[in-house]
This record gives sequence, structure tokens and C-alpha cells, in this order.
Amino acid sequence: MATRATPLPISGNALVRYNRNRRSRLAIWWQEIDRVVLGLVLILMAIGTISVAAASPASARRLSTSAKDLSDLHFLVLHLRWQALGLVALFVTSTLSKDAARRLGIVLAGVMLAALVLVPFVGSEVNGARRWINLGISIQPSEFLKCGFPIMLAWILSWQVRDKGLPVMQVTIGLVGVIAVLLMMQPDFGSTMLFAGTWFVLVLLSGLDVKRVAAVAMLGIVGVAAAYFLYDNAQNRIDAFLGGGSAYDQVDLAQRTLLNGGWLGAGFWMGTRKMALPEAHTDYIFSVIGEEFGLAACAVVVMIYSAILVQTILRQVREDDLFTVLAATGLAAQFGGQAFINILVNLQLFPSKGMTLPLVSYGGSSTVAVCTCLGLLLALTRRNPFIDRERFSLSDVGDLS
Repeated sequence: MATRATPLPISGNALVRYNRNRRSRLAIWWQEIDRVVLGLVLILMAIGTISVAAASPASARRLSTSAKDLSDLHFLVLHLRWQALGLVALFVTSTLSKDAARRLGIVLAGVMLAALVLVPFVGSEVNGARRWINLGISIQPSEFLKCGFPIMLAWILSWQVRDKGLPVMQVTIGLVGVIAVLLMMQPDFGSTMLFAGTWFVLVLLSGLDVKRVAAVAMLGIVGVAAAYFLYDNAQNRIDAFLGGGSAYDQVDLAQRTLLNGGWLGAGFWMGTRKMALPEAHTDYIFSVIGEEFGLAACAVVVMIYSAILVQTILRQVREDDLFTVLAATGLAAQFGGQAFINILVNLQLFPSKGMTLPLVSYGGSSTVAVCTCLGLLLALTRRNPFIDRERFSLSDVGDLS
């Protein structure tokens, strides 16, 4: 007869050491993390909570049916749950070492690329687009691919440090080309442009031949023209931007809603135009902010996104590892690019893309994906302030000598 093993007692000294080690790891994380970016991210999430609360009644009433009557705070309650999960993802990924973040990004890119291949066959269709895979909850692989793509791209581009003869440009063109084809099959013209833009920024930053980059950029312009003639989705959005059609009416309404509040806004839950907005809690939440909290609040949101980009770039000024510079810049550029595309759409300055405003719009898996991306960004930009201070002081002495 088997006897039950008796657990070994934990001495008081061992427990103290365990607690001390746990506290020391958190202290190290707090010293090395980019607290400016972390603080700005948390502020954006708080703004997102208030904004979704303002937009929730408009979307809930629009989507309510006789069979299912949604409460005015329906989307706020769901948003808070996803934000909590996103905060966990943000914290966990930000505690990774640089090597662990690199490996996770590469694996995530590979897995999500494989998922993109499966989307046309097993994906679920919503509003005429097949972008989601249902695994108990709906997951959009392209959202999580945004976390791994800049890291994988930076890893490939950093090969040139070891061997200048490697076909780095060809490999990256092939990678972004495959992603573009898979996204246009959904179709998702907006994400295709975002991935291509991220590729362009990192290739330029990596120091590859400018003439070759310009030639590929020209091919990209040809690709956009081809998409206009070959894909109804792209054609409809571009035509709507130029004027006419229901999509144009939506963007025009979004702009009018944004300007309706003036500089100080109509007040929380006092907006009226938002009630007619489609997807007020997602695509057009920036217009809701403008109507209820004013153009001044919109300016603050723009400044926060800009500050995250600037702080990330400044953090990389003295970084000597090419991979880190490219990966961090790519993640920040992709995050900022999505934000500014959404804002320009709301201002009627860019064709409608169906993109959310990261950390502010309501989102399920997209909220978790954005938080994961930013957690990886924080992990890659972690710096030991004491080592940096010593290294830079020595370099200053060398310069003086």
C-alpha cells in the first residue's frame, strides 16, 4: 500500500530568501523598465476605459434586437475584462529578458503566419471579411502577428552584421509579400498597408542600399494600384475616400461627430451625433472623444501616442545592438502607425481602414495583442541604469582624452 509523501518543511530562512529574491526581481524590473512608456500606456488604457464608457450606449443600442437587448454599458463591461487580461500580458512579457523576448517574437510570428494560412479555410466571416479563427473565443491572427513581425524582421535584417553577403533584402521581401497575399485574401487592405509600412521603416533604418529600397517602394505603389483594380474592398474604400457611397457617408459622419463638441466637448454621455455612428466603440471612438470631451482631449491623445514614439526612439540613441534598435523601433512604429491611421480616418484625411485605435478602442483579442506588443517593446528596451551610467561616463572620459 502506497504511503502519501510528506512534504519537506520550509524553514523560515528559506522562505525569507524566497520572498527577498522575488522582491529583488521586481526591483530590478522596476529599475530597468522604461517607466515613461509604461506610464503613458497606462494613461492611454485609462482614457480607453472612459472612451468606451462614452461610446458603449451608442453601439449597444444600435446592435440590440428584439431577441437580445444589450445594456448601455455592455461593451464597457466586456472591455474591462479584456483590459485586465491585457495588463497581465503586458506585465508578463515585459519581465522577459531580451533573448527570451526575441525568441517569443519569432515563435509568435511563425505560429500566427501559419494561422493566417488557415484563415481562408477555417476562419469565420464577419461583415464580409474572413479574418477570425474561433477557438472558443474569436482570435484574429493578424493582430498577434503584429507582435512578432517587427521582431522577426529585425532578426533577419540583423544577419547582415554577421555576413554582408546574405540575401537579407530578398528574404524580407518574400516575408512581407507572403503576409500581404494572405491578408488580401481575407481581405484586409488596412493591415496589409501597415505591415508594408513597418517593413519599409525597418529596411531604411537597417542601412540597406537606398536605391534598392526605393525600387521596392515603387513596386509597392504598383501593388496598391493593382489592389484597387483587383480587390473590391480596396476599390470601395479608396472611392469612398474620394467621395460617394455609404463608406464615405460614415467617414463624413465621423468627422462631423468629432467636430460637434468644439474645444471642450458636450460632456460625458451628452453627445448626440455618436448615436448614429457605426462601430462607435471601435473604429470611430476618436470621434466620440471629440464630441463628448472636446478637441482638446483629442489633442492630448495625439500627444500621448507621439510621446511613446519619441521616448522609444530616444531610448535607442545609445543602443549599440542593431537587432534591439530595429525591433523596438518596428514595434513602436507599427503601434503609432495604426493609431495615426485611425485618427486620420476619423478626420476624413485617409481612406477608411477598419482599424481600431490601440489601447483606446474596445477590443477583445486585439486589446491583448496590443498589450503583448507593448510588453515585448518594454522587455527589449530594458536598460540597467547603473551599467549604462558607468559605460557612458567611461566613454565621456575617452572622448576627453
